[in-house]
Amino acid sequence: MFTAMAETADQTAALLVEMMEHFDRLEERASAIKGKEHLGDTQIHDLITKLNSTFITPLDREDIHQLASAIDDIIDLADAAAGKIIIFDHHEKIDGAADLARVLRRQTQEIANAVRDLQKRDGMLERCVEVHRMENEADRIFQAAIGKLFRAEKDPIRLIKIKEILESLERATDSCEDAA
Repeated sequence: MFTAMAETADQTAALLVEMMEHFDRLEERASAIKGKEHLGDTQIHDLITKLNSTFITPLDREDIHQLASAIDDIIDLADAAAGKIIIFDHHEKIDGAADLARVLRRQTQEIANAVRDLQKRDGMLERCVEVHRMENEADRIFQAAIGKLFRAEKDPIRLIKIKEILESLERATDSCEDAA
């Protein structure tokens, strides 16, 4: 179940990269991401239901819940970033957004691989360290994008909208670190 959730997070991140890189067919791309978010909700619901009906679990119940929630947060925040583009009616590429989405995708790939290796417990620490390193990279990209935004954007409403989108992307990378 963890593997399926991690794969959904990775697929969501891949769709988000396409959206941020191409910045076309925004409604269609946001709808595809929303579909993954609904799938993620179903997956976490199924996992929690199974967790509540299982007497002996392979991992501590709290750890299972925390990992599932962290992976779900990744999906939710990716969806939030895509949704804000639609809600805010934003139609221009955002400096730093594609870079953040690409880092998120690399993180979700590492998490999916780590979850697949959960039973072996081999190489997981290295994957988690790499996810943390990438989160630091995302922080630098975010800070540079925000700095550029505040220097260049004169319309305060537009600035707030773009900042909100970038913050959702950055929080998604934080959730990857939480999952790791």
